[in-house]
Order: sequence, then C-alpha cells, then structure tokens
Amino acid sequence: MSYKKVILNEFGGPEVLQVVEEATLPAPGASEVRVKVLAASATFTDTMVRKGIYYGFKETPPLSPGYDMVGVVDKLGAGVTDLEVGQMVADLTVWGAYTEYMIRPEDSLVPVPSGLEPVEAVSMVLSYVTAYQMLHRIAKVQRGQKILVHGAGGAVGTAMLELGKLLDLEIYGTASKSKHELVKSLGATPIDYRNEDFLARIQATGGVDAAFDAIGGENFKRSFNSLKKGGTLVAYGFYDQAMGRGGNVAMDYMSIALWNILPNGRKAVFYSIGALRKKNPEWFKEDLTALFGLLTEGKIKPSIERRMKLEDAAQAHALIEQAAVKGRIVLVINEKLLLKI
Repeated sequence: MSYKKVILNEFGGPEVLQVVEEATLPAPGASEVRVKVLAASATFTDTMVRKGIYYGFKETPPLSPGYDMVGVVDKLGAGVTDLEVGQMVADLTVWGAYTEYMIRPEDSLVPVPSGLEPVEAVSMVLSYVTAYQMLHRIAKVQRGQKILVHGAGGAVGTAMLELGKLLDLEIYGTASKSKHELVKSLGATPIDYRNEDFLARIQATGGVDAAFDAIGGENFKRSFNSLKKGGTLVAYGFYDQAMGRGGNVAMDYMSIALWNILPNGRKAVFYSIGALRKKNPEWFKEDLTALFGLLTEGKIKPSIERRMKLEDAAQAHALIEQAAVKGRIVLVINEKLLLKI
C-alpha cells in the first residue's frame, strides 16, 4: 500500500516542500508502533527546520518536517504491550510528521483521551506544552502575577495567554495591530510592537514578574530590563535571526550567562522543549496529559486559524513566515479517518 508525505531534498524556501508517494508502508520494529497520522501542526519551528537553521538540529535532507502529530495506532511491533491498534496517540516528533504514516517508539507516544478532536489535540503537543512548561516548570509563575508575552498572537503566545488566564495573571502581549482583538479576547493587554516602546510601557506599570521572549538579540536585553527585582526572563527562540534580521545565537547565550552573574536581582534562562524532554521525559507526558485534561474540561480551546491539507504545506509555511497567522495552522492529513472519530 502506498502513502503520501512531504519532503525537502534541500534546505530553502517554502518551494522546496514537495509531496511524494512512497510505494510501501513502513514496518515497525521491536518496541515500535506504526501510526496513521491524523493531524500535524504547521509551526514557525518547522520553517526553521526547512531552512536548515534550527539550532541544534543535525538531520540533513532528504527529510520531512513536522514537529508534532496526533494519529491512530495502525500496527504494533514486537514487544509492544501498552498500546492497542486503533488507539489515538500524540507525540513530539521534532521532524517527520508531515506524512500519512510514520514509525514511532512505543515509549514516546502519549495516549489521547477519547472524544478529543485530533486537530485541537495536536495543538497541545508543541505550543501548549511549551507555554505550560515555561510558566510552571521554568518561571514558576504564581497566581495573580504580571507577565510579558512576546508574539502574543501566535501559536505559543495564544497558548500562554489562555494558560495565564487560568492563573489570573495580569498579561501584556506584544503583537501586530491586526492581532490585537485576538489578544484582548484572550484576556491580555496588547502592545503594538511596531509603534509602541514595550519596555517603556512595562516599566511604567512597575515591571513584570516574568517575560517570555522568542525574538532574540536586542529584544532579550529589553525584556530583561522589563523585569521586577526577582523576575525571570525565559528566552526560547531566535525569531529575528530566523527571519534574516541579524542577531547571533552564541552571543545571546553569552549575554544571558553574563546577566546571571551580575548582581541585578533578576535571572534569565533558555528553554527548549526538546532539551527539557530529554532531561525529564516524565515531565513531558505529565504536562501533555494535564493539558489534554484541561481541553477535555473545556477550560482551554486553541485558536486555530486554518486547517489545511498535507498538499498545502508550502502555502502554510509561507503564511507563517509572513506573520499572517492568528493562532495556529494545522495540517489535516487523513481527512476520511478524521470524520469517523
């Protein structure tokens, strides 16, 4: 049986993404599972993988992008005992999820509660776990505190706003003007980063307890200066560098190390979902399971602007790089199977 997947044979722009057809399905080995993928997020991180500039990523073309997925167990490899054929599962794949079928290690899969809509469930895996862990595991934000969220209208940003609202946080979020209504609807105060000085605005309020910054470079320094005494900057991306606007990842790491040495009463940390999962794999499963619970209870609902087909992956990447997406894009991969769930 044949199946489709998106591949890139060289790093580059959205045009390098091609849909190809593989002649036979992959077979799971011992302790592995074949998953029929239902949905995969299209994320800014995927665009960095496609360009070959995702920090620490060592895979080379040909490869398929796709940082996360939700699917149905299709075939069990030898020795798999904790999963069943037909069971819905999720995983943080880092790459490879833009496909109709894929092989995953049994111990990396997280069961998805029955009744959850796969497109909403997959939104939890990268974006919401990132937001949840930065809030609870890294910054350890307390109820009622004040935070600053950059890119508040994006996938991680909107997740942060929703989760922050559950903690009764006072939230300020930078976003383009077109995303201000979305930011307001999620309970935050929007700041137009193009026409307002976010640092002056935050300092006028007395500073924040935590700032979450994926922009990089000079923005990290300004976010650090927005903190109250005892506050925490969580740096988790390098957007400006990815968009060709300068910046240096190594210099950013050195700057943050220096700020932590200086006696300024504040701290700065880098967050990587992959690194934290490798260090504490049980946290990832615990946190994703907790988020599935919040989704089941109706306490959170991901902002999904578009559901697109696997064949639309290049268009999805172009939209993401144009910052034209409010919330997130999800690729719906097995539409017929989705209708049955």
